Amino acid sequence: MSESHGSITLKHHTHKYQVIGTRPVRHDGADKVTGRAQYGSDVRLSGMLQGFILRSPIAHGKILSLDTTEAEKFPGVHAVVTGADLPEASDRVAELGEGSVNLRHLSANVLAKDKVLYQGHAIAAVAADNIHIAEEAAKLIKVEYEKLPVELDVRHAMQSDAAVLNDDVRTVEFGETINDSPTNVAAKYVYEQGDAEEAFAKADVVIEKEFRTATVHQGYIEPHTSTALWHGDGRCTVWTSTQGAFSVRHQLAELLEIPLTWIKVIPTEIGGGFGGKISVYEQPVALLLSKKSSRPVQVTMNRTDVFQATGPTPGSYIRVKLGADSNGKLVAGEAYLAYEAGAYPGSPINAGCMCILACYDIPNARIEGYDVCVNKPRTNAYRAPGSTNAAFAVEAVIDEIAEKLSIDPLQFRIDNAAKEGTRRPDGVVYPKIGLVECLEAIRDSDHYKSKLEGPNRGRGVGSGFWFNAGLKSSVTVNVNSDGRVSLIEGSTDIGGTRTSLSMQLAETLGIAAEDVQPIVADTDSVGYTDVTGGSRVTLATGMAVHEAGLKIREQMCERAARIWECDVTDVRYEDDGTIAGPDGKQMSFVELANKIIATGESITASASISAPASSNAFGVHCADIEVDPDTGKVEILRYTAAQDAGTAIHPAYVEGQIQGGVAQGVGWGLNEEYVYNKDGLLMNANFLDYRMPTCFDLPNIDAIIVEVPNPDHPYGVRGVGEVPICPPPATLNAAIHNAVGVRMNELPMSPPRVLHELLKNS
Repeated sequence: MSESHGSITLKHHTHKYQVIGTRPVRHDGADKVTGRAQYGSDVRLSGMLQGFILRSPIAHGKILSLDTTEAEKFPGVHAVVTGADLPEASDRVAELGEGSVNLRHLSANVLAKDKVLYQGHAIAAVAADNIHIAEEAAKLIKVEYEKLPVELDVRHAMQSDAAVLNDDVRTVEFGETINDSPTNVAAKYVYEQGDAEEAFAKADVVIEKEFRTATVHQGYIEPHTSTALWHGDGRCTVWTSTQGAFSVRHQLAELLEIPLTWIKVIPTEIGGGFGGKISVYEQPVALLLSKKSSRPVQVTMNRTDVFQATGPTPGSYIRVKLGADSNGKLVAGEAYLAYEAGAYPGSPINAGCMCILACYDIPNARIEGYDVCVNKPRTNAYRAPGSTNAAFAVEAVIDEIAEKLSIDPLQFRIDNAAKEGTRRPDGVVYPKIGLVECLEAIRDSDHYKSKLEGPNRGRGVGSGFWFNAGLKSSVTVNVNSDGRVSLIEGSTDIGGTRTSLSMQLAETLGIAAEDVQPIVADTDSVGYTDVTGGSRVTLATGMAVHEAGLKIREQMCERAARIWECDVTDVRYEDDGTIAGPDGKQMSFVELANKIIATGESITASASISAPASSNAFGVHCADIEVDPDTGKVEILRYTAAQDAGTAIHPAYVEGQIQGGVAQGVGWGLNEEYVYNKDGLLMNANFLDYRMPTCFDLPNIDAIIVEVPNPDHPYGVRGVGEVPICPPPATLNAAIHNAVGVRMNELPMSPPRVLHELLKNS
């Protein structure tokens, strides 16, 4: 059964909800389109100063001396801070919601101590009457460096003769330190099942390939920005553009040694994050400047700062080896992954290891992964962190094996797809999942069935996986006397989650989505809530909303029983919001709400949940492209993406997430990359030279929303935001091969690289 809504197609859509699956106007729509929404840099406080951060001009070096005397004397300057103003951080690991970080390294990344490890590393900061004065004063800070060798290549950084970035880093494997001397290899991961070596020996077809991917930035429109106010009693308030207010509070408390409860973090509207606005950068600096100046201070990065000094996704080296029998069944898999951590440990290498073979049922497999420090900014999450790199590599080998066996590449994937009961190499056994349904949706689509004719044109398919995070969420629901409800929640709204949460509450209560007023609260106003990341909000915060809604239903029944003077067991709450009692008595939700004040205490409910760790989301993409043989430029002619959303709460928002992820994946696949010179200096730290796709580079992206309900969620939700970025580079790679006969093994597949392969094979 399917229903069509323009470019959205719903597959397996059989449930009948009153609110879920509809398309109400988003609750924050008016403020967004009129410009009333308050973003980070819109914050204005009386007496507010502007802060500017001085950054390292070199990629690796010791700080021999740092003199701020002249800057401090500059007219209009109120405070100057350096790494010496930060307390000595402990050597402990803190969880950030999507990844973890060593607090000592996080502190050194906020303001360098003895060394700088990448161009743009923060050295000192100035607060002044305006940004121009602050920048001029910062130029007066005298820093003397001793330059050190630069490590940019992940494989060379692993060698014994490489320059070591951090003296305190040792390789950790299975929780144990496995070497005594400083190294750039911070961690090693190994996953294994069956006997891969024996299975390869018996395989009829074995293919092994190497791949490289470049460093890529999330490319959010709004740069990092924060405003801090240090109160006279030691308490403080921070307004910031962040994916997780509670995560910021935790990091600030640890780094600045402030009691957690004394810090209030107010999340502003956020102009994009995609994983890049979880770690703190400017927040501790703004707070230190405010403490020192006794004035509120705002620090906003410029675009160059964002590129040079905030966490992009890791470049990587990946080797994949797969074996299959003559019947087209995968029997063995092997993968080696080395991911750039940037200046400090913490790349998403473990996630990459867990994702690389996740789409396939491979009984014998071995995976090794390495977290490696290089002289680039510390990497951070970017939409399914670690998975896109891995998908690019494994999908290319899948295509080559299918071609070797003369099997349709989509059919080969269906025959080998992971399904309920499949065991991943990292030990997870899948519950009910929707990968096969996504593959079949593409197979049965008009796109895949259509003919593609003409020279230098090709069609490719690719699959992708992301776990989706669960984690912790809290909400509070209040019933108002006019029959509407307020929903107070702690999840920053990046992708329309105010509405997706309101819709789940409305469904639970049997009221209209428009009758819910969602409020994203600060850290003092709602219970602990993990970051907006990992596609967890509609899933996990939605579970909290549902639980709070059930509590409201119980209280409404109790109130009706009080009014009707009957036993509460004789009162029922109907799914349409009607409260029914004995002898045919009934009241609507609105009628009962009107009586709340007159009949007793207010009706309010809170819920806090810790959601299951994974909802297992899969996507399958199909792309038609044309390659210009004279330039190597790839033009996308048609694109279709099928994804298992579990249950599409708001189908238009699901479509938007799919289209956005595809657009970013296309950029990653065809154009986007950090370009460093041999000295480790970033040569394209702006949107002119860092080539992101525009509307002229993208076709209409058709979305097929597959609905295989998640058994762990009351409404069957699976997160949708991460998976769409995983398949595009692999899908485009397959299409390029089918168009012009070359197989690409490096991202991005930019015109010069494609042209190089064409000329090499001509």
